[in-house]
Order: sequence, then structure tokens, then C-alpha cells
Amino acid sequence: MTSADSARRDRIPAGSVAAVVDIDAAVGFVVAHGDTVERARLSRLRTGAAPPPELLDDAEVGEAPGGGWPATLGVGIASVDATCFRLSELDDLGALGRPAARRALDWLAARQLRDGGWEEDPALAGHAPEWARPGDPEAGFYLTANAGFWLTVAGLDARAAGPLDHRVGGAYAGVVHASAQSLVARLRPDGGWPSFLPAGWLSAAVLHRQEMFHEAARIQVILAERMPELSPSDVAWLAATLRRAGIDGEDWLMARARRRLTETQRSDGGWESDDGHQFDVHTTLRAIRACR
Repeated sequence: MTSADSARRDRIPAGSVAAVVDIDAAVGFVVAHGDTVERARLSRLRTGAAPPPELLDDAEVGEAPGGGWPATLGVGIASVDATCFRLSELDDLGALGRPAARRALDWLAARQLRDGGWEEDPALAGHAPEWARPGDPEAGFYLTANAGFWLTVAGLDARAAGPLDHRVGGAYAGVVHASAQSLVARLRPDGGWPSFLPAGWLSAAVLHRQEMFHEAARIQVILAERMPELSPSDVAWLAATLRRAGIDGEDWLMARARRRLTETQRSDGGWESDDGHQFDVHTTLRAIRACR
């Protein structure tokens, strides 16, 4: 047996059959049910085609003057959670290097606390969902993982105001490293994390990119154990996040995620979102990103 064969055996359990997601059906679902921005995200994921400038302008609408996006219309205070969500959409459009995303990323970096973490503005206490509630430790861990993730993957593309270098996170290298240290300091001995489920894969992605492989692997073991019970939306988010962080698509955890996506893909080609059917297209785009 060659070393390559041995490595592949370690990634995919013996006796398993490669899971096959019906990408054509997923593409058809997005085309049939997606809006203009979602179809543009699909086009770039499939072909790398750049969206028209006016569509990118529409995708960026509503940004607060100082950078970042509010969670709801009528609330002029930018939200860490909402900004990370908008960055995920802009990433699919190849727009993380545009001025709106640069301002948002700079705003995120400037919002980092002294301990390396993030919290929402206290003024959002009456508007924030459970996972972003100001002052809540579980929410703070989740926001730290989410903000750290987007500063990690976007840093080299963002061309922020500060000097750019080639470390992980680029212009945000110091910010990203501090976020990783903050996350590691709160992990439990078994690799568990004191927060909501998505904070696990977001943390694993940040730590993987920081070459904290032991800490990231402990989280991944727990995620693998929970895979059979994860919703389609969570699996798509998990897999897209880890792929974006550079984890190989043939990695053992990715193989399990792909198998779970195969099991939960609907007959119409899409996957169900936990946040209502209006987000099914978004979940399906995540699954396509994970499996492409």
C-alpha cells in the first residue's frame, strides 16, 4: 500500500461508499426559486462569472455609515451577527474586496474586545436574537468564532486600510490570532465549546487556519459524533465553513457531512432551512459550495 493509499484510508472509513449529492438538482432548485442575488451567487460558484456592478450595489445596500450592517431595518446600529451573514453572501459574489466589505471587515476588527472576543452593542439588547444577545457568554463565544472566521478568510482579499502581509488573515492577522487564543482559552478539555452548535465548526475553521490542529481536531471529533442528528441546514453550514477554511473535501469529517447531505436532499433538489422556507435557497447554496 502506498502512502497516498494509507492517507486516503485515514480520511474515508473502510467499507464506506462515497456519497453523491445531486448537484444538478440543487442547481435547478436555486434557478427555480432563488432571487436575482441568489442566482448570481450560484453563477459565480459554478463558473466564476462576475456579477454586474448594479447587482453588487443591491447586495450591499443598507450598510451603516461606519461599516457593518444592522440586523433589521429601522435600527441604525450595525450588528456583528448581521454583518457576518452579509459577508457570507458577498463572499459567494466575489465581493469581499469591494469598499463595502472592506469597511465592514475594518469595523469588525475595530469592534474586537481586549480579551480577543466580540459582543453585540448593548443598545441591541432589545433586538438581538438569543445567539447574539449582548452580555451573554454563549453568544459572545459564537460571535467571536463567527467574526474570527470572516476576518480569517477575507483578510488577504480585503485590502484593508492597514498594511497587508501574508500571514493568515492578512491585514487582520493580529486580530485573527487574538480571536483564536480567546476561543482556545474557553474550550473544555474534551474539545467541547461553551456555546451554540454553529460555534463549533466556526471555531474549528479559525483554529485550523491558525495551525492549531490539535484543538481543531478535538472539535471535529465532537462534530462527527453529532453528524447523524444535525439538520440539513446545519450540515450545509458546517461543510461550507470547513471547505472555506481549506479543509480537504475528502477529509473524513467532510465525507460524513456529504453523506448526510445526500440523505437529506429533497426530491426538488433543495435542502430545508431551520429558519423557514424563505431561506431554503440560502441553505442549498451552502450545500453546493460545500460539495463543488
